[in-house]
Amino acid sequence: MTIQDIQKLSIEIGTNADLRGKEAVQKLLDRKRKQFESLSPKDKEEFDQEALTNPYMDSGVFNVAEDKEIKRVLVGIDIEPAEILLAKQLGNIDLAIAHHPEGRGLAQLADVMHLQAEVLSQYGVPINVAESLMKTRISEVSRGVNAINHQRTVDMARILGVNFMAIHTPADNLAASYVKRLIEERKPEYVSDVLSLLKELPEYKEAMKIGVGPKVFVGSPENRAGKIAVTEFTGGTEGSTKMYEKLAQAGIGTIIAMHTSEEHRKEAEAAHVNIVIAGHMSSDSLGMNLFMDALQRQGIEIVPCSGFTRFSRV
Repeated sequence: MTIQDIQKLSIEIGTNADLRGKEAVQKLLDRKRKQFESLSPKDKEEFDQEALTNPYMDSGVFNVAEDKEIKRVLVGIDIEPAEILLAKQLGNIDLAIAHHPEGRGLAQLADVMHLQAEVLSQYGVPINVAESLMKTRISEVSRGVNAINHQRTVDMARILGVNFMAIHTPADNLAASYVKRLIEERKPEYVSDVLSLLKELPEYKEAMKIGVGPKVFVGSPENRAGKIAVTEFTGGTEGSTKMYEKLAQAGIGTIIAMHTSEEHRKEAEAAHVNIVIAGHMSSDSLGMNLFMDALQRQGIEIVPCSGFTRFSRV
């Protein structure tokens, strides 16, 4: 496989796992194309045309030093200058793959957050309410990432001649759909049952060894779980703090999230919604593992680093 093959595969697999469904993702791309076609020639020059085929602009190829067959990849949750240097020193790494975005992927992190509004609507929050809540949060995130040194790691990869890409939302989609499917199959009744289910997965078992396994951040293990929502596994980063009240009104009793801020935790507590934190690095590892399995099937060797715990399901 080439770097471009891996990028194409990430979009395909990420779309198949998207909680919105493939048709909804295609509608999004069709809408973007119509918007692009209506632009003036000047505005078309400024439009990133990758967005016409890539629904996950927080992910992509950031540096191609040598377009070659990929046989061995260095994979980390965060690939920063130190990991790029590691890839160079190892000498037999064909491609460094990050989970968290860098470069223009980080600059466009807010672009994928619209996904969350549609997922909220699937759980009963009116789409107009969900979009209104997310619009404010998306603006916050967009402003927040604006001042970051986006190109730092990309520049390091360019100078050292290391192929570099990131797979963010496609991997998060895989993790979200995987956990959602488990919940639907097992139908846990109590919050403690949700914890037990998560702790069966190897990524979370490994996280427990260092004290960051699944935990209840709001509520109690003895609480009934009620209707369970997997709303904070994908879609860029944390959504609106105001969503918990709306989810409670929609009948949601428990939310499974990768992580949550203190402000989000307080809002969920006020709304009487249980929050089970699966774990950040472990949940990111779950999604990346599911994608790395596809690369392993193609004969690619995976070298894990930077918080990525590799567990093969092949």
